[in-house]
Amino acid sequence: MNKIIILGSPGSGKSYFSKKLSNILNIPVYHLDNIFWRSDKTHVSRDEFDQKLNDILSKDKWIIDGDYSRTYETRIKSSDTIYFLNIKLDECLKNIESRINIKRDDIPFIETEFETEFKTWVIDWHKSKHSILLGLLNKYQTTKTIIILNSKEEIDDYLENIISIS
Repeated sequence: MNKIIILGSPGSGKSYFSKKLSNILNIPVYHLDNIFWRSDKTHVSRDEFDQKLNDILSKDKWIIDGDYSRTYETRIKSSDTIYFLNIKLDECLKNIESRINIKRDDIPFIETEFETEFKTWVIDWHKSKHSILLGLLNKYQTTKTIIILNSKEEIDDYLENIISIS
């Protein structure tokens, strides 16, 4: 387990999980939101994002957290282990609301409100991207280690089990 991706809806706990896993396994974590976004809430170009992602993928060890669905397959092909945090919509929305006005290290700015456009995007993710992601996981189930965690309790239990066997 050296090339790990953490996938799931915004608010599913990807950054929380990736930081905990990074500390346990001593593998550097890369948050795609830090690659895509600038501190002024503008973003890099598609080409610049892709170049930065490819630079990370060329390393020997990494944990990458983030949705960025257009890069799912590129990241899946480069990974050896995939975690899918399959958290229900209402929990994801609650988690996003709880992080408003909190400084985080997984995004280069502070979210000051739960914008309607973002909320709609999260709801749409659960309606469309969820099934796309499940299809990709099914496609790669024989060549990749895929771990699906369905609740905060499963995530915490999993991390505790990894700590105990490390």
